[in-house]
Amino acid sequence: MGHCCTVLLIVFLALQQAAGFWLFDVFPSSFKTQNKVSNNSTPPVLIVPGTAGNQLEAKIDKPSRVHWMCYKKTDDFFTLWIDLNMFMPIGINCWIDNIRIVYNRTTRKSSNSAGVSVRVPGFGQTYTVEFLDNHKLSGENNHNEAIFSYVFFLISLNEMSPFPGYFNNMVTHLVNMGYVRNEAVRAAPYDFRVAPNEQEEYFARLKKLIEDMYERDQQPLYILGHSMGSNYILYFLYQQTQAWKDEYIKGFISLGAPWGGAIKTLRVLASGENLGIPLVSNIKIREQQRMTTTNPWMLPFEEVWPTDHVFISTPLFNYTRQDYQRFFKDIDFEDGWFMWEDTRNLTAGLPPPGVEMYCFYGVGLPTPVTYIYDDQFPNADPIDYVYADGDDTVDSLSLSLCKRWRGKQAQPVHVKEFRSMPHMEIVLNRKVINVVQSILEGRYGEEDSTLMN
Repeated sequence: MGHCCTVLLIVFLALQQAAGFWLFDVFPSSFKTQNKVSNNSTPPVLIVPGTAGNQLEAKIDKPSRVHWMCYKKTDDFFTLWIDLNMFMPIGINCWIDNIRIVYNRTTRKSSNSAGVSVRVPGFGQTYTVEFLDNHKLSGENNHNEAIFSYVFFLISLNEMSPFPGYFNNMVTHLVNMGYVRNEAVRAAPYDFRVAPNEQEEYFARLKKLIEDMYERDQQPLYILGHSMGSNYILYFLYQQTQAWKDEYIKGFISLGAPWGGAIKTLRVLASGENLGIPLVSNIKIREQQRMTTTNPWMLPFEEVWPTDHVFISTPLFNYTRQDYQRFFKDIDFEDGWFMWEDTRNLTAGLPPPGVEMYCFYGVGLPTPVTYIYDDQFPNADPIDYVYADGDDTVDSLSLSLCKRWRGKQAQPVHVKEFRSMPHMEIVLNRKVINVVQSILEGRYGEEDSTLMN
């Protein structure tokens, strides 16, 4: 009885800590699959998820281990993201050592940790973006302990990271429209630890997948991206000829894209952020958050913010977009500076994508644009914040940069703002999904540029 009460208390506290998320998605989805026949009249859809928005698997044969309880060798691949044991006191050390990348300043390339092979399962399929765990914890018939495990995981994520049950509502809705999973609606998951400059193989597979979908349905398709996935799509489109885009791409639907980067990334790299996860400090989770090349890529873009805007304020120095090199030196993460140099120009200037664009994002929510620290920086949490408008994760200045493309390309650019729409909820929200449906059915209207959530 005492154990049960303790678990319930922890779950209650976790729910309080995670109040900003769609926790009711823990319970059975309101989007039920209905019996529908395949409908070939609507264009196919390809989903590209946001950061941490698809599963990863690993196989290990390591020369050493960080703790005697960590596996040193496995016979087969196992789930690396998401493994719900990863945030346990010892498990997190094993997980960080398995998922981290190693950056080489000489070659300017990244690699897996020694003895670790990482792969992205389910390329071309939707399951890996619908649910991020193999147990589908946001689905039906879950036991209480599964719900607890899910909540325990959920509050650990920064708000740029999706959670189990991620694209399931969207895909289920498309299936109810007549789409068939892994045929007319597919997904292109990727290794979200690695920035686009090292993803040649992925982009080649992405191009082939688009062409295969075109050949199957004999019509161009829509690419739908969320968060950083939209930045990936934009980079990909820059590499294609206009003739190729005209033939294969019907349109590009972006949800909550940080076109100009995200200020929150600076806070994550400086002091980490665990959003109240029990037993794991911000500094500990910071180890993993620094071990990607995508986080430095997502620093606020130079051409977006004024030179005097302070992102990080400390008693000794105020960091603006002109001070990134000093920032990385002061937080003792100088590899980050080289990673940023490698990626800073991948979408420089943000030229238009050259396809019909549907840019949707949330507004009307307080979003930090300056993090204020005391003299314990960077090894302590911010003590205060300066807020501006945004979707609670990305500021509206970055989100709205797609407006620049109006009149700059031959194809239309449609922009729709959703009032009080959080960064994660935009993927799950019925109103947004219905607007996506209207695009696919060819009846999208411009009458409301700002919709209430």
